[in-house]
Amino acid sequence: MGMKWRHRALPAAPLTLVLLAAATGCDSGTPDARPKPTATPSASVARVCDKPAAGPAKAPAGAVTVDPAVAGDLAAKTKSSPPGTTFWLRPGKHRLDPDRYAQVVPKEGNTYLGAPGAVLDGRRTNQYAFGGTARDVILRHLTVQGFVAPHDEGVVNHDSADGWVIEHSTIRNNSGAGLMAGARQQVRANCLRDNGQYGMNAYKADGNLHDLVVEGNEITGNNTGDWERRRPGCGCTGGVKFWAVDGADVRGNWVHDNRGTGLWADTNNNDFRIEGNVLEENDGAALIYETSYNAVVRDNTIRRNNWVEGRRYADRGDTFPFATVYISESGGEPRVRARTDRIEIHRNVLEDNWSGITLWENADRFCNSPANTSSGDCTLLVKDKDRCAQPAIATAPLYADCRWRTQRVDIHDNRFVLDKSVVDCTVMCDRMAVLANYGTYPDWSPYQGERVSEAITREQHNRWHDNTYVGPWRFTAHDPSRVLDAVQWQGHPYRQDAGSTFRAQGGG
Repeated sequence: MGMKWRHRALPAAPLTLVLLAAATGCDSGTPDARPKPTATPSASVARVCDKPAAGPAKAPAGAVTVDPAVAGDLAAKTKSSPPGTTFWLRPGKHRLDPDRYAQVVPKEGNTYLGAPGAVLDGRRTNQYAFGGTARDVILRHLTVQGFVAPHDEGVVNHDSADGWVIEHSTIRNNSGAGLMAGARQQVRANCLRDNGQYGMNAYKADGNLHDLVVEGNEITGNNTGDWERRRPGCGCTGGVKFWAVDGADVRGNWVHDNRGTGLWADTNNNDFRIEGNVLEENDGAALIYETSYNAVVRDNTIRRNNWVEGRRYADRGDTFPFATVYISESGGEPRVRARTDRIEIHRNVLEDNWSGITLWENADRFCNSPANTSSGDCTLLVKDKDRCAQPAIATAPLYADCRWRTQRVDIHDNRFVLDKSVVDCTVMCDRMAVLANYGTYPDWSPYQGERVSEAITREQHNRWHDNTYVGPWRFTAHDPSRVLDAVQWQGHPYRQDAGSTFRAQGGG
């Protein structure tokens, strides 16, 4: 289900943000050849990894005490206790039995509390820490480390059970994903750090993943396995990856220094609110929203992202505007129920990233096309991809509905700052873009030629307006060859950024 860059509800209840004071950052341990900026972050961030909240020093009344000196004690006591039991893990390093499938299998409503210094260690032997299908499990104040989940699988909530609450925990140095996600899952104030593939992989095999809350976490240093190099084009990494999630609130997180993308929503996600986060110093894009629908991206601080991946492509002479916020075949769709019918990107500050926002649509990517890297998936408007074939696909409604369309994207009241001396670049780091490729494939495609380029640029209600630009920004429209200055961008036929202001000099 991996994606490539170019060939490619119900609302959750409001919650109080878990934010801590700003800091200069923490060492993620991820290899990184970039020069590190010396500026201190000005916005509040969820500085969780350096100062995790301590768990209860004594067992709560009625709790079952788990002994770290007894291997397998946690799994055994879970098995012998009724649903709804609270377990208190004493200080020390807890172990499972030395079998790769010796994971804890909670019962419905169980609670797991770690005392200060309680660690569940997989010792590079056990694949999973917590699995099974029990609902409404709570995990708090526990460090989970050293598990070896396979590629695309996770360590905590391995089977994507519903209703889990994971709070104030440190999930670090595991293979695969630190945790998976089920419906109604709440992930708050955790340190998701230095995991092999993802901090969290929000994927559920039956597709019924909704009402997800990701709040106040520090998500850093993930993809230590460098999977995009091991499997080029897999689209299988990130601080967090979301698949077909219907309704997500992602707020107040500090997502930084991940090897690859920070936050990546991929394939038929809908109804996201991504707000109040600090997204910085990720090797790739801060945010990718791909083949998905209806989102609000607001009040985020996004800085110094995409230096590694952007520079890599520029050094190869690639003219595609690789972006820090990348909207790929995604847009607002009123027919898909959500809290908005647009993708609205507003009130964000983007500072010294490798390029800005790119709106992209691949002319050759649609349901039933061999170029569709979303495997066998189709849009949320057409359930059966086989309907997307000639002659029906050439006419309404399938001509529109068989595509994930980049449409109804509203980008306004943002501040875009670029100082090329900070980014250390001369070309291709200064772009804002709306474009598509020339359609060629397959030979029966109704989208050949410039049809999609014309549509995304002039017909699908994608708008920049009332933004502030500081620095030497340039703009790409229609296709990679059309590079514009601000006057051309604002003029006929593009007429973008009405009401926006431009100041050419770099800096803040």
